[in-house]
Parts: sequence; structure tokens; C-alpha cells
Amino acid sequence: MPDLTVSLVQADLAWEDADANRRAFAHRLEALPPGVDLVVLPEMFSTGFSMRAEELAESMEGPTVAWMRAAARRAQATLAGSAIIRDRGGLFNRLLWVPPDGPVRHYDKRHLFRMGGEHRVYQPGTRLLGVNLRGWRIRPLICYDVRFPIWCRNLGPEYDLLLVIANWPAIRREHWKALLIARAIENQAWVVAVNRVGRDGHGLDYGGDSMVVDPLGRVRCLRAADEALETVRLSRAALEDSRAQFAAWKDADHTLAAPLQTLRDDG
Repeated sequence: MPDLTVSLVQADLAWEDADANRRAFAHRLEALPPGVDLVVLPEMFSTGFSMRAEELAESMEGPTVAWMRAAARRAQATLAGSAIIRDRGGLFNRLLWVPPDGPVRHYDKRHLFRMGGEHRVYQPGTRLLGVNLRGWRIRPLICYDVRFPIWCRNLGPEYDLLLVIANWPAIRREHWKALLIARAIENQAWVVAVNRVGRDGHGLDYGGDSMVVDPLGRVRCLRAADEALETVRLSRAALEDSRAQFAAWKDADHTLAAPLQTLRDDG
């Protein structure tokens, strides 16, 4: 299998201004290097982490999904990022997986951040999502999800890359970094995580710390609190060697995670 080239877009967000954010990300994506396979944007990249979902929600036919489709075609790369989506009468913090051609897939955030009131506004997702890109099996998650190891559990192994997008406040940045390293080690997978920077409309500061962690828990890329476009090549050989030389995945407790077997969406 080939290596995978991923661009992480760490950015400040215009508060609750989708037009401004789409324009800003369009400008940032002009700097993408050639040959990128996957471009990762932060959680709620079009609005910031807002609870005004009734006013800000879009449909799957709305301008943000349309913008992502067009941007993916221009870049000839898959885009991933979340937005506030209204669907089937509910409101979701929805990660959108948008290839340059083919259907849009999605993952609805399962663990809603109750300390911010997210659980009172949005509906929780009910299914994990598995996507495939150039032979890499990828599980996308959103922010608070990463605190829950059973939801991240890599049985089989079922995925090669854990993809995490976030609006993770700077006050808990050490939790962010420690959890991402732990998820890489325990699941013997690459971890790519993109967080925002700047200050939101509630006065919360975001420290960035977008990261790439290899399957041995080594941090291969870490950006502090500045806007950045980082492109990293994920080694397939490093993944396979780490699993072959230290095959802890063969001793995983499958029975304890059995309920997850009914929650797959690997299309």
C-alpha cells in the first residue's frame, strides 16, 4: 500500500460567519502542495463551536457542503471537516468526508460536550464511520470523542488512521496532547488531529496543537497556537512494521467491545 499525504489546516475562525470562513479557507487551500491525498479542517470550521444551531444550520445541499465539493475537485484531494447540519428533523455536529469525486460520507459526533451545553442542542450520532482512501482505512472522530477509548477501539485492527477534528480550548491542551498519544499507542495506528486557534465569541482561547502521532506514540508534527498549513507523509511501512514487531493488537479484549460491532458504517 502507498504512503498517505495529509495536509492539516490549523486556523482561526470567524465567529458564526460561514461566508467569511469559506472565503478564508479557500484562500488557505491555494497553498496546498501537489500530491496531497487528504485535507483536514477543524471542527465546525464554518462557524466556530456555536450553540446557535437553529439559526446557523445548513442542509446537506447547502453552501458549505457545496463549497467542500468544489474545493475537493479543485485540489483533487479529499476534504474532511465538520459543520452544523440539519437533517431528518435533527441538528448534528457532522463531520463531512468529501472526495473529489463520488458521494459525500458523514459521521455525526457521538459524545456531545455537556460542559458547553452541546448535548442540549445537538443530537448524538449512533454509528462509527469507516472510510477508505488509497488503501488506508480511516476512522474519523470529533473532539470530545477522543476521551472515550472504547469508541476509539481498533479491533482487528479495523483502521490504520484515527482522524480527529476539534475545537479544543487551550486550558485543556495537555489533555489533548496526552489523549492523542495514548490513542495512537493503544490502537497501533497513526493519529492525525486538527484543532483551531484564536478566540471564539465566548472568549475561549484555542491553542492549536494540531498533531501527527505515529503508531509508536512518537509526535511527528506539532503546531502551537499559530495559523498553519502543515503537510505530512504517513508511512505505510512504519505502520506495518510496528504492528508486526509488537503485535499487541492480537491480544485485544474483543468481548468487552462487542456492542460496537453493531455500530459500524464501513460502506
